[in-house]
Amino acid sequence: MSESDHIAAAPPEQSDAPDPVMDEETNLRPGFVEKVLDAVEAGDDETARALVRPLHPADVADLIELARADEREGLVKALAGIISPDVLAELNDYVREGLLDEMEPQQVADIAGQLETDDAVALIEDLDEDEQQAVLERMEPDDRAAVEEALSYPEESAGRLMQRDVCAVPEHWKIGQVIDYLRSTQELPDDFWEVFVVNPSHHPVGTCKLSTILRTPRDTLVGDIMVREQSLIPVDMDQEDVALRFQKYALVSAAVVDDENRLVGMITVDDIVHIIQEEAGEDVLLLAGVGDEGDINEPVRLTVRRRLFWLVVNLGTAIIAASVVSLFQAEIGKYAVLAVLMPIVAGMGGNAGTQTLAVAVRALATNQLTESNTLRAFARELKIALANGLALGLLIGTGAAVIFHYPLLGLVMGTAMIINNLAAGLGGILVPVTLDRFRVDPAVSSAVFVTTITDVTGFFSFLGLAAAVGLGR
Repeated sequence: MSESDHIAAAPPEQSDAPDPVMDEETNLRPGFVEKVLDAVEAGDDETARALVRPLHPADVADLIELARADEREGLVKALAGIISPDVLAELNDYVREGLLDEMEPQQVADIAGQLETDDAVALIEDLDEDEQQAVLERMEPDDRAAVEEALSYPEESAGRLMQRDVCAVPEHWKIGQVIDYLRSTQELPDDFWEVFVVNPSHHPVGTCKLSTILRTPRDTLVGDIMVREQSLIPVDMDQEDVALRFQKYALVSAAVVDDENRLVGMITVDDIVHIIQEEAGEDVLLLAGVGDEGDINEPVRLTVRRRLFWLVVNLGTAIIAASVVSLFQAEIGKYAVLAVLMPIVAGMGGNAGTQTLAVAVRALATNQLTESNTLRAFARELKIALANGLALGLLIGTGAAVIFHYPLLGLVMGTAMIINNLAAGLGGILVPVTLDRFRVDPAVSSAVFVTTITDVTGFFSFLGLAAAVGLGR
């Protein structure tokens, strides 16, 4: 994208007066969205374009997403000429798919050809195989080859994420040659912050920041100023691991290498921001049992199918917990207050288990919890569980004894609370660690197992202790 394009796409300048377009959180104001949609509905496309033209591509994408599904086609037609490839690249996956379905393969190919390879891949990778092939056939040969190569790598890998256009120079060049090369060569990335240094086999041997190049005399050798230590990203590395590496080493960009350690592309921090957001959102959705693609723009039928699966699984675990309660029907019949109090024990255990689970899943995702410190993490969580269990057990036990004038009930209640909190702490870390060791995403099903553990342990410990001491006799 040229400098003039960046200027044209820049958001309106801020002033002391309230911005009629954006709110304090840089979201489009409802009044502005309604004004644009009203202009489109009235057939006043020129007014709609005048309102939208100053917006950044990301804000134009937000505007399209905020419109109802039946309003989007008219909005897109009214904004013809304003909706650039960068806007499509910023769109939500489901919204973008809907718009692409209305386009001819040649239109999609033209748009993909104007994007960086990683954005072009994101644009067409979710199309049906026939549609994808039709688009690829209409792309320029060089662009098509780059996209097809990217699609050959696994989904959510560095190969899908990387940009193919890189700036690479040999170490025997002088800085003056590098600067002349940067000024004269057209086939360079639109944005980059460092130059990769390669040997004759195209293996990366170092990097030079642009700031270093600009401050160095022209007759200095690249090999004399380059930084030899660098983080190389294998082409098949999972995007989540790539993001962790960027975070750990504070990278702005990194070279991507193939199986033979040859430079094949680069990944920049702007791509990683999207990945971090995507992976964090995915883990939250998985923990909540709504699938890994939960989205308010997702088709209702798909949403129902994904949520129903986990609801059915939870129904099965609820039946298991209910079967434990059924073992103590006689005790509950003799002393009905047990039925009133047992959900408290199970529910508090479930809450404690969820807390531990959330911490453990995050620690695994960020490589804070590894084989080296697993035992220490177990000990830590058990100490926390015991401390919380003692505090809650003393509180609820005392309350039950006072309210029901039955000290033995308070003792049973407090003891069951301690036992279930220990089970919650143990399950909250044991389940995700075990799943992770078996190469299963701990965010996918940990919550189901932990909830089952706390429900079963809570009911069994409370009702079992009540039966053992003969409450209500």
